[in-house]
Amino acid sequence: APSWRWTVLLWLCVTLVACASGVVGETKNVVQKDAEFDVTYNDTVTSENQTIYAFNHTVSRNKTEGVRVSVDVSSQGSESPILFVVRQKQAVLSFQVPLILRGLYQRKYPYNHLGRTLCQPPTRAASETQYFFVDVSTLSSQGTNYQLRVSRVESFTLQTDKKFSFTASPSQPQYFKYDFPDGVDTVIVKVSSDTNFPCSVMSIQDIQCPVYDLDNNVAFIGMYQTMTKKGAITVQRKDFPSYSFYVVVVVKTEDEACGGPLPYYPLRPDELTDAGNRSKVLDVVVSPAINSEVYVMGMLFCLGIFLSFYLLTLLVACLENKREYGFLYICSCFSGKTPASPYEYGSFGKFLLTSAILFFSLFTERTLDSVGRSRQESLSSVEEDDYDTLDDIDSDKNIVRTKKFLCVSDLARKDKRILSKKYQIYFWNIATIAVFYALPVIQLVITYQTVVNVTGNQDICYYNFLCAHPLGALSAFNNILSNLGYVMLGLLFLLIVLKRDIVHNRALVRNDVNALECGIPKHFGLFYAMGTALMMEGLLSACYHVCPNYTNFQFDTSFMYMIAGLCMLKLYQKRHPDINASAYTAYACLAAVIFFSVLGVVFGKGNMVFWIVFSVIHILATLLLSTQLYYMGRWRLDSGVLRRIVYVIYTDCIRQCSGPMYIDRMVLLVMGNIVNWSLAAYGLIKTPNDFASYLLAIAICNLLLYFAFYIIMKLRSGERIQCLALVCILFTAVVWGFALYFFFQGLSTWQKTPAESREHNRDCILLSFFDDHDIWHFLSSIAMFGSFLVWTCS
Repeated sequence: APSWRWTVLLWLCVTLVACASGVVGETKNVVQKDAEFDVTYNDTVTSENQTIYAFNHTVSRNKTEGVRVSVDVSSQGSESPILFVVRQKQAVLSFQVPLILRGLYQRKYPYNHLGRTLCQPPTRAASETQYFFVDVSTLSSQGTNYQLRVSRVESFTLQTDKKFSFTASPSQPQYFKYDFPDGVDTVIVKVSSDTNFPCSVMSIQDIQCPVYDLDNNVAFIGMYQTMTKKGAITVQRKDFPSYSFYVVVVVKTEDEACGGPLPYYPLRPDELTDAGNRSKVLDVVVSPAINSEVYVMGMLFCLGIFLSFYLLTLLVACLENKREYGFLYICSCFSGKTPASPYEYGSFGKFLLTSAILFFSLFTERTLDSVGRSRQESLSSVEEDDYDTLDDIDSDKNIVRTKKFLCVSDLARKDKRILSKKYQIYFWNIATIAVFYALPVIQLVITYQTVVNVTGNQDICYYNFLCAHPLGALSAFNNILSNLGYVMLGLLFLLIVLKRDIVHNRALVRNDVNALECGIPKHFGLFYAMGTALMMEGLLSACYHVCPNYTNFQFDTSFMYMIAGLCMLKLYQKRHPDINASAYTAYACLAAVIFFSVLGVVFGKGNMVFWIVFSVIHILATLLLSTQLYYMGRWRLDSGVLRRIVYVIYTDCIRQCSGPMYIDRMVLLVMGNIVNWSLAAYGLIKTPNDFASYLLAIAICNLLLYFAFYIIMKLRSGERIQCLALVCILFTAVVWGFALYFFFQGLSTWQKTPAESREHNRDCILLSFFDDHDIWHFLSSIAMFGSFLVWTCS
């Protein structure tokens, strides 16, 4: 036991001696100097000496000026960096020279020239003298030369609507202070440059120490975004307790975040890379944003536009009822009472809907003489020897559909009640799809918006930052509000269809000859689905614009595909109600389209394998659909399809050269295949980055082609287009033209980096509240509503 105690005691003595020797060995020669502003100090530092520079300056509560420390180390190959520590009253700033900033793949970029601005803690006294010290030290035994200069920043506080120019680099970031003037609640901070690169970051931070102004820490607090030529952040007074903030601008060490190339791929992660000259000249200007009155005017304008369609519908309906039922109906519009009529509409609300329907029904109504004449002409062209006269012609669909001259009645032989239920499934299915699709979308975009607000990372969402007006937690309320038109006009269309449905059912109950014998078969299920799809397009487009980016772009396009598909199905159903696709088949095909849309967004960029597979599927789908349309559903896709194809080619093309039985259908299908094959070839050759828009262009081209064929066939069949219907078509076409003009302005694009997207940002052009894309929302919703009216009158 005694030997153990002596061992411990001896060990303690040795340890104390070693520690004492170390302390004595680390003793440095500390020199403190009184220093002055705007004087350059040239000195040398080693591990044996440490220099402290003492500064003092007067701080005024009514005037804020910055203090900037600049350091330049000329020695190269030093074994240890120089450490600079700035000790202030409420903050400590430390940095080493050379400053090592890291980039992608852990690249290291050394900087020997640094410039840092000291944060200015607020003072309560009217005038106060503050002291700060700059300590210079190193562990290098060799002497290292350095230059130190401390200067005042006279233009440290930004003025409203006054542009200020400055130069920044990765090792010399800049930041300035802005105080909210009285009566200004929101401002927009705009930073611009004449050159794309080097890539920069602008940040908005609260008045506090330390200020995060380096590439490796600028994202720690506040709001920030990358930029090349343009950057803009909307700042609200309520978010800053001191009613002031810092505008921080940092130049990044690499341009990869802004879409620029990397200099080379490093051989070793720890390889030192020359930082090069990455200075950038920038301009900053802070302008007041819009006030609450502009918000109110924008909302009233949006509501007024679309409510005017309701009022216009009411007005025209009243005028039409006056023409048909006399002046008492005009009086009923203001008295709230509806006089007796053969239809016994009852309440005033029902009358309004009925009046609207009567107006829009003018587009589709034809006189009994014209209907009878067109049917007689079509029947007179059919000879008895054109088809079998057996009794089963009335029951066997394959016999009926092989007639050379087909009438609508030949393709509308099924029971009307069964068909009505069949087409009502379209509405109930799309309503179910809408609920299950919209709820996760809403939850996701709320999460996106929360992440943006909490992290301050404004590179997550691709807004038009020069015209993004926040409201509450929403960053771009104007882009969301402008989608109101889809919802309101979709609802108006549903009301119109509902009343037409009611009027038609009452006519059937009365055994009205017009409803039973005249016109094409009336089924409203697809109309209900179209109106619901238009409303859902508005809702999902609003959700997309909560945080637009490449991961949720399909939210904005999914129901566009559905609208295009439903419109084509409705056109085809008008003349082919018995053989139109079922709701389950149609929605399954649309689901496949959306599936490929997602795959194209995720994997389609530059992936030739994906484009080859998609082009093959596109062409095969076009051929299968062409076969379905040509043979009126009288074929099956089974194991014997290839044998039947070979047989048809042999009998119709090789054995005897016979022309197609259905010339008109063949012309349409040949044109459709040419268009679709051309689009497939274009996608395969160009491989466009925006696959979702490319897929939407395919759907729109096919819809326009089939609509043109539909109108031409109406004219060939002896039908005439009413004057009002023609006006509606022309008006819709003009609105579509203006809408597409604003759509292609391209204020942002998620196909590029956020910084590159901001180069396309523009100021508001309507009421200082709406931008070009908002006008696209207005016009496209009106154009879609007009297109639906054209569909109802076709």
